[in-house]
Amino acid sequence: MNYFFSKKTNKTKIKFLLPIIIAVGFLLFLYSMIGNNKYNNIKRYFSIEQKNTIKKYIFPYTHISELQKQIDDLSYVNKELKYKETLKDIEIYKNSKLSNGMFLERYLLRGFYYGIKFGNPGSGYFDFYDNNIFILSSRGILGYSKNINDGKPIKQIKNNINEFIGLKQFKKGNWYSLKDILIYKDKIFISYTEELKENCWNTSLLYGKIDYENIEFKKLFSAKEEDCIHRWRNKDKTFHANQSGGRIVPFDDNHVMFTIGDWRQNYLPQNKESVNGKILKINIENGGYELISMGHRNPQGLYYDKENNFILETEHGPIGGDEINLIEVKKINKEKTLNYGWPIASYGEHQPGTPKEQKEKYKKYPLYKSHKKHGFIEPLKSFQPSIGISEIVKISQNKYAASSLKNKSLYFFDLNNEKKITNLEKVEVFERVRDLKVHDNKLYLFLELTASLGIINLKTN
Repeated sequence: MNYFFSKKTNKTKIKFLLPIIIAVGFLLFLYSMIGNNKYNNIKRYFSIEQKNTIKKYIFPYTHISELQKQIDDLSYVNKELKYKETLKDIEIYKNSKLSNGMFLERYLLRGFYYGIKFGNPGSGYFDFYDNNIFILSSRGILGYSKNINDGKPIKQIKNNINEFIGLKQFKKGNWYSLKDILIYKDKIFISYTEELKENCWNTSLLYGKIDYENIEFKKLFSAKEEDCIHRWRNKDKTFHANQSGGRIVPFDDNHVMFTIGDWRQNYLPQNKESVNGKILKINIENGGYELISMGHRNPQGLYYDKENNFILETEHGPIGGDEINLIEVKKINKEKTLNYGWPIASYGEHQPGTPKEQKEKYKKYPLYKSHKKHGFIEPLKSFQPSIGISEIVKISQNKYAASSLKNKSLYFFDLNNEKKITNLEKVEVFERVRDLKVHDNKLYLFLELTASLGIINLKTN
């Protein structure tokens, strides 16, 4: 009898404890899933509202922590926008360090508080005009200096950039930002991620007449409203605003070149009717455009070598497959648009997903390893693994340099008579390099882990 009741009691305990064990196990699984990229393929089955509800009511401390991070991030955004409103000079603080035999001077920028990748310290871009350096933050602070080496503050320029992208957009994520600056033909051009409709985006271009006190920007180029890419409702069911391109480079007296990424919409780079995944030639008077090339994923760097009549382009691959490409100008607008293969051909691999999702992705976008065999142009160089390649510039006759974000380095190389890369040399600078320019025998870098400007004297290195 005691054995019978003992056995019955144990069964009752098991029936009572089993749901609790399952529930606790499920909660632990949900907790491990939050913030873990490993479970991205599972997370996508939950709506944003469902994920927020789970965090809010089941894991309140995690939810509070995330809210605090959003508040902290927003405080940095507000801090930078408020600094812009004051029109105070951008103070600089000089220090330096030695790296792989190269001497790097560094000037920290006060007022640049928010970064594109990590939220802070800050991202930015720069260009030169009339021997002045103009510096732009990712949130719209714009300033200039005659001689940054003298340690004097950078004079801030009043502008209306935040009429086109402002706090409303910045609150939605740090990847919504300014993308580049170019000064050309007495005009200043700025690219940015534009919210064409609510939560629907593409990459656009502003311009204004150069002025040292106040610059009024106007829209020069924008994708059609119906071609915007929605944050959630899109064909490939994925979205990434850091894949927006935005590099601006001079082409001829009437045109600039402009890169637009695919925003992780893989079907767009091979669609000639879309501007995404393309390099465009834009008329600086009326905003009209022509295609220079297509089949790009996220074009980050661009340089027109007029002496050799070719364009060098860099772009981010997926997992592996960052590229340096060469575009021969004499072949532009001939029989067919120059095509660099993405996403049909790439030396990288797709982002992870469920087995079913991966099978579907490779069926639609196979990522063949030979570009040439499938009718595309081979890259000059493909990096395995990815280095987070960014800008590219010319140093001297047939000598060039590219920068990287992920690898925090510079890559120097030569191009021989066969247009092949030789003498590739990596030089670590230990910071993410967002922008790169050569001016007056010096190599300038925007270093975004410290929100600073770096300078390498090419005469002495």
